[in-house]
Amino acid sequence: MAAALAGVFVVAPFVASAVADDIEMSPEAQVVPYDDSAFGADPSYENKPYDPQAQLDIYGAKFAVDTTRPLLELGRELYGSGPFTETSSLLGELNPMFSELYLYGDWRTAVAYNNNGAAEVGQVATRLNLDIDYKFTSTERVHAFVRPLDQGGNFTNCEFFGPDEDNCDLNADLNADALFFEGDVGAIMAGLTGEYNSVDLPFSFGLMPLLFQNGIWVEDAFTGVAFSFPALNSRWLDISNYDVTFFAGLDKVSSAGVLDNDGLVADHNVNLYGATTFVEAMRGYFEFGYGYTDGEDGLDDQDYHNLTGAFTSRYGAWLSNSVRAVWNVGQSRDNNAQQNADGVIFLVENSLITHLPSTLIPYGNFFAGFDRPQSLARDGGAGGILKNTGINFETDGLTGFPKLDDTGRNTFGGALGVNYLFSLDRQLVVEAAMVQVIEGRNEPGRPARGDEYAIGVRYQLPLNVTWILRADAMHGWRVEDDNLAGVRLEIRRKF
Repeated sequence: MAAALAGVFVVAPFVASAVADDIEMSPEAQVVPYDDSAFGADPSYENKPYDPQAQLDIYGAKFAVDTTRPLLELGRELYGSGPFTETSSLLGELNPMFSELYLYGDWRTAVAYNNNGAAEVGQVATRLNLDIDYKFTSTERVHAFVRPLDQGGNFTNCEFFGPDEDNCDLNADLNADALFFEGDVGAIMAGLTGEYNSVDLPFSFGLMPLLFQNGIWVEDAFTGVAFSFPALNSRWLDISNYDVTFFAGLDKVSSAGVLDNDGLVADHNVNLYGATTFVEAMRGYFEFGYGYTDGEDGLDDQDYHNLTGAFTSRYGAWLSNSVRAVWNVGQSRDNNAQQNADGVIFLVENSLITHLPSTLIPYGNFFAGFDRPQSLARDGGAGGILKNTGINFETDGLTGFPKLDDTGRNTFGGALGVNYLFSLDRQLVVEAAMVQVIEGRNEPGRPARGDEYAIGVRYQLPLNVTWILRADAMHGWRVEDDNLAGVRLEIRRKF
């Protein structure tokens, strides 16, 4: 086999003598002389006693790995062994039915001291994320997500320092933050018709979360529909793999590009229509997207187009790089009112490939934003468009941990840091970041009135398969505002 892969054609001696003159082969191949030293007898173990431990050691002395179990697990187990139970043919022989009902998620509790410039707050806060998943075929399921201990971005907490010292608030909310159906047209049709087909068309509808370009372009849950054409290819364009996704949001669309009369995100009077594609080509992959945001009920002067493009690749054995742009255009406000989505932002993400490529990762991420660039859709708790630039641009979604200006409005800057994972059992991130205001481009309402700088540290330690300990600290210097500071300790239970 190795000889064949090397472009050498090997034949037995009698074959070579009989048909060497008549055999057809590619110009790169040739007949070579037979060499009996290339072959040998199979090894014999007749005189060696059987050693079961040695047999296990051949496979790296593997052992059963403990896994986190769902809080509730009915029907088929998530990590099961042995034969499956018999399925039902209610939806057809080619789309067998079974039952899997899981309740899983995590419970996060943190104690923090945060100085956001305007106020200093010390508190203990808690958050519960619950995913409810009912799967009844290999491709169809119903999924729900609830956060019962927070409401409107306010988490259940007790303050021990600050304006509400010695005050505790229970913020309960049992409303679904996601409730959607997911399936595949091809599998459903195969079950109904009893015939195999080549259709591959996954789809979903309901209150569904969507995330595109690592959450930079879209990170939101809205009521709508989405479907994809996956695993396509084009010989003409030399594309080995690409997919195209179409989506529409009809309610609960969170777009900071469309604000209501109170200046808040108008998530009940906005429709959204868009498409995105992922293309593997040129030894990397491209991501393109287009979305149209349609304001209603007096907000139609805030309609606008949102376009994005990105390319990610690895260069040599030393650099992984992503270049990304998000551009907003076409918004025309009545009475010359301030536009909310009328800018462009460029983001460049880099990580160096070291002698420990899986565990030691230096990175440098940079951005430049002009006017008011916006993500297409972004939940209020998801952070700003610069969330992925570095840990100093990211809050914790729990205690209000301080961060630098993450809007990208007439600013440029970036983050330099090191991510070290030890032996894949711990994580340490150390980072320095900055935001520079573009001179002569004052931006009303922008968090950064002047240049900002910060250093941050994050440490995570898994205590076992279900408990994770995390600590964060940051200090920020702001030229035109009060400085920032924060320190927090979080315990997280996964289930």
